[in-house]
Amino acid sequence: MPLIATLAIAALIIGFEQFVQLKFGVMGLIAFVALSVGIKAKNTYISGIGAVILVLLLTQTG
Repeated sequence: MPLIATLAIAALIIGFEQFVQLKFGVMGLIAFVALSVGIKAKNTYISGIGAVILVLLLTQTG
């Protein structure tokens, strides 16, 4: 069961990453990667930069 859950979560993350890249282009992909790396490394500075870029991209298109 944990293997199925891990695969499902990985598929969701990859799907979300592809959606961000399609919708927001390269800058959205960079922001998503920075957010992911920052969370994984427990580095609030990098994850904060990624989050701010994503918010700016979301408010720009809205």
